[in-house]
Amino acid sequence: MTLTVATAQFAPTEDKTENLELIESYVRDAAARGAGLVVLPEYAIFTAPVMDDRFVETAETLDGPAVTRVAELSDELGIAVILGINEQADAGRIHNTLVAVQDGSVTAVYRKVHLYDAFGYVESDRVEAGAPLKPEVLNVGGFTVAMQTCYDLRFPEVSRSLVDAGAEILALPAEWVPGPLKEYHWNVLVRARAIENTVFVVAADQCAPTGAGNSVILDPMGNVLASIGEHAGLATAQVDRARLDHVRRINPALSLRRYRVSPRGE
Repeated sequence: MTLTVATAQFAPTEDKTENLELIESYVRDAAARGAGLVVLPEYAIFTAPVMDDRFVETAETLDGPAVTRVAELSDELGIAVILGINEQADAGRIHNTLVAVQDGSVTAVYRKVHLYDAFGYVESDRVEAGAPLKPEVLNVGGFTVAMQTCYDLRFPEVSRSLVDAGAEILALPAEWVPGPLKEYHWNVLVRARAIENTVFVVAADQCAPTGAGNSVILDPMGNVLASIGEHAGLATAQVDRARLDHVRRINPALSLRRYRVSPRGE
């Protein structure tokens, strides 16, 4: 059993209409290439150069016009779409949210758990962290897909909790902010998450000026199936059930582990 998956890399701006038009073009391209799943970046609907009130002022609900438009597109094309949005939260706050849509409906939601208060950026000024709840997963072409975003990549227990929930594909939208050694960290960490969890990874980053690029699709051994460098673009690859089963048979790290992941009490 195989599934064609796609990762789309671009630099969203403050123009939501323009971003949605670009998203539509990538989703249509992915569907035309036979993809059953396309992953787009974090904050794909709206991105500003700094975290300020613009993210709050442009935020929408999960049934708002932006998500509704993408859901309609997924239904029209028969493709699952995962992307990041700035979702309305309490007054003056947002959630950094990932939304999965299939067949015209929202089928899974992930709210970023670890906020990016690092490398001189303070995401928590405007963003309310999601609770580390039981992950929501979706089935795409017989594969179980789970989501996490950007800074969560630096916390291996996030990915492991998703695998404990049955994930075979990790969808990873990001706005991996450029900086010293950041591209190196990204490349190392996405491979580590694939290898240690024996899962496929579909990582979709923003490209310059807001992201470091290097979107990639990895197999459960960390091999690159498809990648995008520094420019905007779309990459596709096939994920294969036989490959997943083979890797988990010769490297049974999940069954041999002697620790479990549980949320830390506050």
